[in-house]
Amino acid sequence: MKRFPEDFMFQLNSEEYEILMSQFVISSWGGTRKLPYVFTEQGLAMLSGLLNSDVAIKVNIAIMRTFVAIRNHLYTTQRVTAELEAIKAKMERLERNDEDNLEAINNLSEDMRLEIDTIYQAIAALSVKEPSKQEPQRQKIGFKTSKDK
Repeated sequence: MKRFPEDFMFQLNSEEYEILMSQFVISSWGGTRKLPYVFTEQGLAMLSGLLNSDVAIKVNIAIMRTFVAIRNHLYTTQRVTAELEAIKAKMERLERNDEDNLEAINNLSEDMRLEIDTIYQAIAALSVKEPSKQEPQRQKIGFKTSKDK
């Protein structure tokens, strides 16, 4: 026990043990009287230095490689998660910018539509022929000469 302090080896509580039992097929012969101890990565390194059989060495090498693979997986997962969060934030900014741009385009379109309508109305007003306002010639009244006739 003195070779394996708490950060090298610890005893599972009943809840952890139940989870472990549900995930792995463990022999049910006689059951367990005490909750099992489990090793941390440092505990396995210590254990591999104590055990000296060929099988123990091969098993401990496999376990150490598994720990390295788990660590790499966690690192990769954290890095990918951080990258996804950055992409998500960028997408949200782009979506907000798109909404702002669309609103500006709609406002601009409305203003331009009003100006174009005004131009069409002005053109229509200019193209309509108004009847000429010349008054009909009236007959002159008064003394008439031979030229006036």
